[in-house]
Amino acid sequence: MEFDTDIAIVGGGPVGAALALALRNSPLRVTLLEARSAPAASAARDPRPIAISHGSRLLLERLDAWRTLMPAPIAHIHVSQRGGFGRIALSARDAGVPALGYVVDYSDVFTNLANAARVAGSDYRDDARVSAIHRDGDGCRIDYALGGDTAALHARLAVVADGGAIDGIAPAKVVDYAQCALTARVRAAQPHRDTAYERFTTEGPLALLPFGTEMALVWTLTAARAQWLEGAAESEFLAALRNAFGGRMGEFTQVARRASYPLMLRLSAHADPAHVVTIGNAAQTLHPVAGQGFNLGLRDAWELAQVLCTTPAQALASPDGLRRYRNARRLDRLATAGTTHALVRLFSNDFFALGAARGAGMTLLGCVPPARDFLARRMIFGTHG
Repeated sequence: MEFDTDIAIVGGGPVGAALALALRNSPLRVTLLEARSAPAASAARDPRPIAISHGSRLLLERLDAWRTLMPAPIAHIHVSQRGGFGRIALSARDAGVPALGYVVDYSDVFTNLANAARVAGSDYRDDARVSAIHRDGDGCRIDYALGGDTAALHARLAVVADGGAIDGIAPAKVVDYAQCALTARVRAAQPHRDTAYERFTTEGPLALLPFGTEMALVWTLTAARAQWLEGAAESEFLAALRNAFGGRMGEFTQVARRASYPLMLRLSAHADPAHVVTIGNAAQTLHPVAGQGFNLGLRDAWELAQVLCTTPAQALASPDGLRRYRNARRLDRLATAGTTHALVRLFSNDFFALGAARGAGMTLLGCVPPARDFLARRMIFGTHG
């Protein structure tokens, strides 16, 4: 059978583009199908901040996709709970890294990686909306619309990197948190000093991340509360934020770029159809607590590339090769998803007994350097830390 390409990546966003970059020195032909139009225009409409761990920075450096980003470093992380005792303080110095992580606009990450994939020689097709993937002989056929016309692409292997590309591509466990993440940019009276704050409230976690002279806010709320705050007057929004976060930053003085989106846990069973493998948001969609989603997806892309680069083209979709990748990723995926899910369930309530237990646990963790360092390395490198 004649193939148009060896690997078709469905989803040319950051994770899909990272996979293409990781394959750029291999003899494999790679085609990316991205549903959105030109990256710069599409990404500008997405106000989400992305937290990039130091481990992800190392991967992006290997992909030659780091130098053109302008990230805000996180030197310290302060974890606390509203109305309760206990705290955890992490620092880059204690972890032995230049920064615990970095904060970047989604638009910058998307544009940077998409453009790098183009320059690296990948066949990157914008405005290509995939409708179906079918088994076809020794490979698969991908049906998509391009500029109003229907088209088909025959590939040896399809890698789905876009969680919204094709519904039901693989069995998945889905948990609806009945919450929304409200994102914004805020200014405060006190400087952030490169410190990220994770504050657990009864509604859900509230994260403030250093971002230049501002802070990027990711605030978990009920859907009704998020909708109200998204459209509230600036003074009402800032007063509500001050009440939830406390006075550590002084008064909040300005808010901009408000947006919200629903939250869920979606974890595929990795029982993908033949000749298809899922990575990134297509394999797992996580709650934003602790900012692990993009970092986990980037590790997916990197490890899949290592498997594909050592696999002959005619064996790309072999059960043994894909099994090797899935086995290698299982612990990291399950541990990261399980940790974020447990944090949401444990901290998003106002049970007095749990509050006391949480405070005691945080105090103990903050006072035991080996445990604190283990937590920091897991956040930075995943299970490889």
